[in-house]
Amino acid sequence: MTRIQSPDLFPDALARLGDRPLIACHNDADGLSAGVLLKKALERHGVDCSLRLVGKGENAYAPAFAEEIDARFDSGAITGIILADLGVSDQLPPTWPAILIDHHVPTGLPAHATIISGIEDDPVPTSSLLAYRCGRSIGDAEPDLWLAAIGIIGDMADGSGFPEMEEARRFGITALRKAVSLVNAPRRSASGDATPAFELLAKASGPKDVLSGVFPETARLQAAQAEVRRELDEARKAAPRFAGDVAIIPISSPCQVHPVIAQTWSGRLKVPVVIAANTGYRPGWVHFAARSSGDTDLPAFLATVRPPGADEQYGKGHRAASGGALRTEDWNLFVETLGFNAEMKVATTGPENKTEKRALA
Repeated sequence: MTRIQSPDLFPDALARLGDRPLIACHNDADGLSAGVLLKKALERHGVDCSLRLVGKGENAYAPAFAEEIDARFDSGAITGIILADLGVSDQLPPTWPAILIDHHVPTGLPAHATIISGIEDDPVPTSSLLAYRCGRSIGDAEPDLWLAAIGIIGDMADGSGFPEMEEARRFGITALRKAVSLVNAPRRSASGDATPAFELLAKASGPKDVLSGVFPETARLQAAQAEVRRELDEARKAAPRFAGDVAIIPISSPCQVHPVIAQTWSGRLKVPVVIAANTGYRPGWVHFAARSSGDTDLPAFLATVRPPGADEQYGKGHRAASGGALRTEDWNLFVETLGFNAEMKVATTGPENKTEKRALA
């Protein structure tokens, strides 16, 4: 792989983004932490930046997102863009001065962007850790080290031996883990709005501050946490179905509980690929999370069974954690290719392809 660059080159790349860059970041703990780290670093550096969270059902490389960002460029509101924890794709519009900070397997390398990725490193640093290192290249980022730890723990990489993670343990590993759980709750809720999580991370001075309740956002995150917990309790009642080396756990929830269900079952089932399929997350779609506890390379495996209508979000992620979202007709083709019978197909009604409640029952 070529054109992957080091965080040490961030200052030069930043200078090419103009004086009004936009930071776009994913809405999980790693993406939010990366976004806060970058925003703080740029503001300390005297750069006026704006923010865009990419959330439920959105894709940073989809036409709708490109149209929105093009409009911001055309109006002069922004002069460049930093995409954090949103993947690396050659679908990035060539007119955008851009920096991509990410740790997922690239689906393509845009020639016109600066790509700061840890994919060639061992261990692979999370997006938040890369953002911390980028911030360190333009100033003193040490007070924000705990934010990098939030992202590392959020992506289950706290045992990978990163020196920054070892240093961050002084903030309290229990507090850090509890903060991760809290910060991840809003994006898993039915609304999917992670704005209060970002605002809380931006205000707080450490994980204990996140948990203290001194900021009103903490109560909002706790309410989202309770909502997700209720949905998880219901989703855990679902039983897996099998076809060859693949298990699918069918659930229906407006909350993003499918990654947790997939992770839970991957440690219990003796099959290489475990998929939690959620028909209730977004009308007309099946969102799914895939996990592997063995040697299966999930992005590579999913590429072999990719249906024709799959978008850029399909099969992203890591060797042991991937997933995507498929329209119901593509989902039906997908499960048929995997070898499942008709009970795993999603019934659809009407021109809008809305999923019936009995789907995957």
